[in-house]
Amino acid sequence: MSEELSHQLEGKQGLEQFLLLAKTATGAAASQLIMDAISSKGVYVFSELLEMENIQSLKGTEHESYLELLRIFAYGTYSDYKNNLNSLPRLLPAQLIKIKHLTILSLASKNRTLSYSTLLEELEVNNVRELEDLIIEAIYRNILHAKLDQSNHQLEIDSFIGRDIQLEQLDNMLDKLDQWCSNCASVIQIMEQEMVRANELKSNNNKQKESLEQEIKSLRQAVSVAQDFDQQTTSSSEAFDSQHKFQKKGLRGSLARSKS
Repeated sequence: MSEELSHQLEGKQGLEQFLLLAKTATGAAASQLIMDAISSKGVYVFSELLEMENIQSLKGTEHESYLELLRIFAYGTYSDYKNNLNSLPRLLPAQLIKIKHLTILSLASKNRTLSYSTLLEELEVNNVRELEDLIIEAIYRNILHAKLDQSNHQLEIDSFIGRDIQLEQLDNMLDKLDQWCSNCASVIQIMEQEMVRANELKSNNNKQKESLEQEIKSLRQAVSVAQDFDQQTTSSSEAFDSQHKFQKKGLRGSLARSKS
């Protein structure tokens, strides 16, 4: 099991205890439960807790600000918290770090390379050293796998855990999945066409090879026949020459006998 998956399972198990408590917690107890949940190490998803009946019942009460705070931890960023600071509960240092980590995850979902300048602005961090410490802590907690590119002052992201998804985001995600499936189908079609083309080329090459081998075989046969013919011609010529010499010799012998 990968470290990332293990961490997600631990976060899920950590959230479950808050889901059980939320079944009976109401009013101030539910508010405190929210603060405990956003402080809990390993818990980075909150939509299930947000949807609990007793948590939703805080709406319209003096504790509604805690409901809005939980909503920001589920779907929002540090900027959302800062923009509504006057109407929200104050966060503890550990909670501030968590909302900033969640903000990095949101930024990572849009761009795998984040400049230090963007991060410094979005997170309202005082300096690069503090920013890098914040990122290193996120990496240590296994919510982010990334590399600090200090020479180019940017963060190069490999992978990260997913955040909660709002219902209105599902249509956009489905559209992206449909587009991805369509692209995959196009790639598969192109690959199949290339396979057919490759098989045709292979078949043509095999035919050319067979034709060439047949031509070579025919040439060899022709050369062999020619060689046999030459041998036969040479033998016939030699026999003829031998016979002709014998006849001349016989003729001379006859003439010599006649003279004597």
